[in-house]
Amino acid sequence: MSQPAVLAFDVFGTVVDWYRPVCAEVRRHCPQVDADAFTLAWRAGYQPAMRRVMSGELPWMTVDELHLLILRELLQRFQVDGLEEETIARLNGVWHRLDPWPDSVEGLRRLKSKYMICTLSNGNIGLLANMARHAGLPWDCILSAEIFRAYKPDPATYLGVAGIFRLAPGEVMMVAAHQDDLAAARACGLKTAYIERPEEYGPRRPKDVSDNGLNTFHAGSLVSLADMLGV
Repeated sequence: MSQPAVLAFDVFGTVVDWYRPVCAEVRRHCPQVDADAFTLAWRAGYQPAMRRVMSGELPWMTVDELHLLILRELLQRFQVDGLEEETIARLNGVWHRLDPWPDSVEGLRRLKSKYMICTLSNGNIGLLANMARHAGLPWDCILSAEIFRAYKPDPATYLGVAGIFRLAPGEVMMVAAHQDDLAAARACGLKTAYIERPEEYGPRRPKDVSDNGLNTFHAGSLVSLADMLGV
């Protein structure tokens, strides 16, 4: 197999742990609610909100704006009253302050020594830049749905990475912990690597991380991926 020139990474769940930081922030600001249920509902609202944008029901929004839209709906659903706007903004900003998985920084640094590494996330550029500073993520380049005005799994996102670097799709490898993301990337001609993140939804809800047999690589971590790619 030919080697990729660029590794493009999904971020939420693949490189950073969203569940624990968000759950802790919800618990801090909304102690009266079930933080676990609130956190999972917030994440679950993400795909439906994107579909509302893609269908034309809502205008284009960044993920920051989508997160805030979902958060306001959840505050009503969970009957949380009296939060000041500054507190709501602080709570919504938790998505900028997510922590890396224990292997992420080392794995990315090793991979960066041989490959161009970039994000390919639905998160907006400001969010991803703040997260990189918070978590110490050594990206060469931050690419976002915001650039392409399309969310994954729209082909414009995957092909957009290849276009930015003037590469054929097969010279880009998509790295993600989500099979649907990888399937969409493969359909566009990208190479793919699956990263196991069994605790993405918290320790009480382990994910099925079995391979579907279609991925070029199946790694337990980003360090393992670096080993597989000979870095």
